Amino acid sequence: MSNYLLTTLLALLYLSIVPHKSDADFEQWCVADEQTPDGELQAAMDWACGPGGADCSKIQVNQPCYLPNTVRAHASLAFNSYFQKNKHKGASCYFRSAAMITELDPSYNSCHYEFIP
Repeated sequence: MSNYLLTTLLALLYLSIVPHKSDADFEQWCVADEQTPDGELQAAMDWACGPGGADCSKIQVNQPCYLPNTVRAHASLAFNSYFQKNKHKGASCYFRSAAMITELDPSYNSCHYEFIP
């Protein structure tokens, strides 16, 4: 067997047994930073839900993400909504250092955090 054929077969064998990353391995959500004071989170959330265009309907009373009724929980959903809608246009998960990226899905109970690939 020629060296070229042997090298090609070994490369194909290697590629077939090495696990490949799927799109799910790169999922990211934007959430409120635990160290950010509520006042800063509130200001950033007001911007996200207003001029930022985030969908904040899920954090209204009687909606799936209203509870827990905390600034931090509501800000996380607002930040993520803005980030998911705008990340492909170059938007970041910054909010004046009030937010951070996580690769752990923050969804809970019936509150689903959107992810747009």
